[in-house]
Amino acid sequence: MLWLYLLAIVTVLGIALRRVLRRIRPLDDELYSKTVAVEHVNTGVAWVGVDGKIGAANPALVRALEASPEALVGHEWCSIFAPADRDKAQEAFTQMLLRGKSTFEARGLRAHGGMSLFDVLLVAVHDHKMRFVGHHCIAEDRTRERELQERLDQLTRASTTVR
Repeated sequence: MLWLYLLAIVTVLGIALRRVLRRIRPLDDELYSKTVAVEHVNTGVAWVGVDGKIGAANPALVRALEASPEALVGHEWCSIFAPADRDKAQEAFTQMLLRGKSTFEARGLRAHGGMSLFDVLLVAVHDHKMRFVGHHCIAEDRTRERELQERLDQLTRASTTVR
């Protein structure tokens, strides 16, 4: 008789487990697709925790800063910017805390001493109880556009002085 009760309990638990797994599978697929999207986007994205340290950085940000992921993860998020632009980044961070998001323009400090020009968007992230849990630092690399614009300006000045 005891084995009949055990069989019933195992059957009920098996059905419940199958239902839970069926509900979790779409969430796993959604999380995977979002992770793949962030990894392959051409804009640099860093996750910054409450402690102000970079928790993760996508390959685009790593390429723009000519660094390795290990060189970024665990360091202060402001350290990716040129020292002269760090106050601007801190001010934008304060605005993000008040408004939920903030933008600014800054120079990124490359690992080997060069500079990248970024349009930066900071987006606050809160948990289900509206507690601040960190923020995303989205840095769009504008270095190439700036170089092309400067070259175009030089060519335009050269052509006007020839006339």
